[in-house]
Amino acid sequence: MSSIRNLRTFLAVVRYGTFAAAGTEIGLSAAAVGLQIKALEGELNCELFVRTGRSVALSPQGQVKVAGIEAVVRAYDSLVDSDVSGELSGSVMVGALVSALMGAFSDALRAIKKKHPRLNVKLYAGLSNEFARKVQKGELDAAVVTQSPVLLSSELVWTPLYTEPMVLIVPSQASMPVNVKLTPDEVLAKLPFLRFDRRTWTGQLVQNVLDSFTVTPVEEMELNSIETIIELVKQGFGGSIVPRLANVDWANDSRLRVIELPEVKICRRVGLLERQNHFRLGFTHEIKSYFSATARTY
Repeated sequence: MSSIRNLRTFLAVVRYGTFAAAGTEIGLSAAAVGLQIKALEGELNCELFVRTGRSVALSPQGQVKVAGIEAVVRAYDSLVDSDVSGELSGSVMVGALVSALMGAFSDALRAIKKKHPRLNVKLYAGLSNEFARKVQKGELDAAVVTQSPVLLSSELVWTPLYTEPMVLIVPSQASMPVNVKLTPDEVLAKLPFLRFDRRTWTGQLVQNVLDSFTVTPVEEMELNSIETIIELVKQGFGGSIVPRLANVDWANDSRLRVIELPEVKICRRVGLLERQNHFRLGFTHEIKSYFSATARTY
């Protein structure tokens, strides 16, 4: 019977598209990956991949086998998920917004890793809408994402963790034009506006905030990174509307000013996205318990 290692190698090839790329991820040469796949094909008595030069594609038989192999690997992982003491172990794959890793979620991971030192958390940074697809397909065990503006699949569960108010950020007073007052209307009307990618879930929240003003901003750039926007604002490129990131100390940043928007009742809600049923429920329970215990709004 094939080892779990061979099954993991198969899933790595499915995910990364070539033997070489899969090998780089799991620490094997392309040749070693090929030998493991050949051994697995021999045991399953079918061709799993169609080879074309250096690239490979799942064969019809391989496509049928993916879900079953994923289930076997996850079932195996669940056996080492915890011991009699309740300590979690093994590997878990989690997606997270970079902005979440800068703040509250990094605190949660630190606490969970301290409590469960044998747990190996593999983190992937990205955008919420991308993570939703990966969680549904089983490529990730869970992901820390913003609340979706659209209805998600019934297979998925989103649990709120914390809330971040939307704020207006501008450069420090020294970098501001002298004729711009520090009010939302003045800033939006006169300062170049750096917009977060409107195609993303957070970008749609930004648009909702803008819709609450009568002023139309003069757009300078559109970016898909809150962190890059913040840095450009600090350098004097313009202003922006972003979530006030949890645990990031903007109040003491001499290059940045934060303008609160008390009349705007729009917040970014950050939560944990997972499937209804999966083999890493122990880990996701720890995340939700941490935030339930801290229960903060930033």
